[in-house]
Amino acid sequence: MTTAPHRRRAPALRAARRRHDRESSGHAAPSAQVAGALADALLTTDWRPADMIAVVRSVAGGRPVRARRLVDAVLLAYPRAPADRPRELRRFLAGLPTTPRTSVRRAVIRHRFVVPTRVVRLRWGAPEIGDLAELAAFLGLDGDALDWFADRREINRQARDEQLRHYRYAWLPHRLIEAPKPRLRTLQRRLLDQILSVVPVHDGVHGFVAGRGTHTFAQLHAGSPVLVTMDLRAFFSSITAARIYGLFRGIGYPEPVAHALTALTTTRTPAHVLRAAPDPFLAALLRRPHLPQGAPTSPALANLCAFRLDRRLSGLAGRFGLRYARYADDLAFSGTISSGRIDRLVTLAGEIVHDEGFRIHPGKTRIRSRSQRQSLTGLVVNAVPAVPREDYDRLRAILHNAATHGLAAANRDGHPDFAAHLAGRVAWMSHRHPSRAAKLHRLLDRALA
Repeated sequence: MTTAPHRRRAPALRAARRRHDRESSGHAAPSAQVAGALADALLTTDWRPADMIAVVRSVAGGRPVRARRLVDAVLLAYPRAPADRPRELRRFLAGLPTTPRTSVRRAVIRHRFVVPTRVVRLRWGAPEIGDLAELAAFLGLDGDALDWFADRREINRQARDEQLRHYRYAWLPHRLIEAPKPRLRTLQRRLLDQILSVVPVHDGVHGFVAGRGTHTFAQLHAGSPVLVTMDLRAFFSSITAARIYGLFRGIGYPEPVAHALTALTTTRTPAHVLRAAPDPFLAALLRRPHLPQGAPTSPALANLCAFRLDRRLSGLAGRFGLRYARYADDLAFSGTISSGRIDRLVTLAGEIVHDEGFRIHPGKTRIRSRSQRQSLTGLVVNAVPAVPREDYDRLRAILHNAATHGLAAANRDGHPDFAAHLAGRVAWMSHRHPSRAAKLHRLLDRALA
């Protein structure tokens, strides 16, 4: 009596094994594989129903596929050929319902047709790159080198050997610098100069934008009755690879090209580096594919991914009669606003930031009236943007010391090129401040004499 149930189950088990053997031996294919073959074949046609039906019948054998119904379903969803979206078409075909017998689940692949992806519509005059071969040529690489730098196998994340990594890592108090090595940096610089630079950013962005900077950011808010500042936590690390992929698709690049561009500009931090993370929140962000802080492409990509954030915060500022601008992870609102409405502004801004996938840094929201010191990006903005007086006095003392005792004696922080460092500090503090500029340049000339 104990063996009867097993006898009843035996035929079903044998039938399941036979189905598995047929599929694994190539007589049948999983629906995803058949859908992929059909999608590739359909994209070789001129997207006319007759040609599409013919290619479906040529590709799919085994259990009959209702080619006309399948093609009708495709044309209803895609009136134009999605030549830049083969993966999306494959997913669509694999997900077709079985009831109209358009399913490809039990069909067999008899022939394969392959056609390179191509650009359908590019925006902003970005260079045309239709497939991976064209991307490799654009970067001056061969296919293997492109795979290596895109790190498709995640060797960079798993490697212990420094020579196998694409990035060097250095922890600062609250952030991780992930600096690409020279060859990858060169590739990223090309992507920045020839692709990202042509995509417009929001008018309220002042960081890492040609013709704008800390002084234009500060000037916008100078002399305001009230200044409200907020800080985005882990700005670069919060931007995921999925958002970068969406950005490159939005520019108009086909799916494979967008995936490769995303892989070239994002990274996942190795586990042994994450052990030194200052907090679990940052470690969780760095563990997934993200923008590396230290790559030349990251500031531009971050600005572009934050476009909707900037648009919404700018609209919020308009509702309160305020001005809005952002410099990297610093948000600023300024204008005339009653104390009773400030809390509402801060709350709504925080909700928008969270909704857009970012976080407000706790404890770094500042509200300053005109009677208090208002500062942005190291500049006091109560009137004309200027470096704080104590910083100016400190630089004067260093220049006097250098002029009296020599550059080496005055270089207490060990700058490798102290003369260039001093010249940069003088230029920074002299910006739109003629009286300071004259005094500092006289001292600098004496120190360098």
